[in-house]
Amino acid sequence: MSAAVTVRLFEGPLAASSTAEAPPGAGAVWVFEGRVRPEEDGRSLTALRYEAYPPMTTRQLEALAEEVRLAHGVFALHVEHSTARVPVGEVSFRLTVHSAHRKAGLAAADAFIDRMKRDVALWKTPLFAGEAEAARGG
Repeated sequence: MSAAVTVRLFEGPLAASSTAEAPPGAGAVWVFEGRVRPEEDGRSLTALRYEAYPPMTTRQLEALAEEVRLAHGVFALHVEHSTARVPVGEVSFRLTVHSAHRKAGLAAADAFIDRMKRDVALWKTPLFAGEAEAARGG
């Protein structure tokens, strides 16, 4: 994998963002953070539980990031994703894209997120308010 791609999985919510140092020539830095919403399908959530098989999930995310980086001509993609329980309002996913121009960075971010949701071995289980988390593996 190239040095232009990094992937990290974290147990629980992600820490506050610290934008990675931009490579030379990067005129745009896109940081997308996915937060756990308070509702899903009209029901109140307390958290989401994310599951992954880290060796496989990391390889899939790295390969996808490298493919998207090359396809969109961006300098770098940095991926962070939570595993385990992430409470409402906390960050569970962060994607940072470094590109020469905004349009390429935005297109790369959009493509990466769509493909990640469809193709990567990451599973989420909603933990609804009023339901015992122990019954859902919590």
